[in-house]
Amino acid sequence: MTEEIRNKRLKALEELLEVVDTLRERCPWDSVQTNESLRPNTIEEAMELADALLSDDKKNIEKELGDVLLHVVLYARIGEETGDYDIASVCDALRRKLIFRHPHIYGTDHADNANDVLDKWEQIKLREKDGNKTVLGGVPVSLPSLIKAERIQEKAAHVGFDWQNRDDVWQKVREEMAEVERELTEGHEVDREKEFGDLLFAVVNAARLYGVRPDNALEKTNRKFIARFNHIELKAKLEGRRINDLTLNEMEELWNEAKRLKLGE
Repeated sequence: MTEEIRNKRLKALEELLEVVDTLRERCPWDSVQTNESLRPNTIEEAMELADALLSDDKKNIEKELGDVLLHVVLYARIGEETGDYDIASVCDALRRKLIFRHPHIYGTDHADNANDVLDKWEQIKLREKDGNKTVLGGVPVSLPSLIKAERIQEKAAHVGFDWQNRDDVWQKVREEMAEVERELTEGHEVDREKEFGDLLFAVVNAARLYGVRPDNALEKTNRKFIARFNHIELKAKLEGRRINDLTLNEMEELWNEAKRLKLGE
């Protein structure tokens, strides 16, 4: 890194911290925010960043990264006021953690590829003084279920609990699907929920093993469905009709038209 780039980074961060300090001291809204009051906004900002990343909208990614960074700086400022932590201690703790978790860079360990790094990462976290007490202990309780399932499976896999042959996962998916079908005809409502959960977990596992992010995949399908369904609704409006006035055949015809136009892709 050149001295010019380093100075540019430091200057930008310093100026941002100065602005946040001013807002915290003088703005009626910023000055009364707490960790609790900011939390819902932080979740919203993180989701907006996730949307921008999925859309690969470079300009919006830059904007949403800034919004998330603002929250990080605000939380650090609040911690400074209470004497618990500040932006310097946050950065220093992160720096020390990254060095500790990358012994193949800052130590004598060796890693040939990204999977080696991830496998070691989970083992290192278990050895940290304030790290996870169990392999799955670091999975946030509030994670959306689809993402949580993937993270659980990833963490288990990094300590060796995984399919030796990824193609074998399809037998598990078929087994779970058969159990769902059996419960739908013979079982009870509670058991149906359980079996659907097992099926979804198996499908998430299959996606992971084949290098597909299930949350991203499902969200792209959601967006595709919305675009094609909106096409049906728009066509109905152009004819002076409501969508529920269309027959199923008419809707299917318009749906196929949307597919030919590759709407949502």
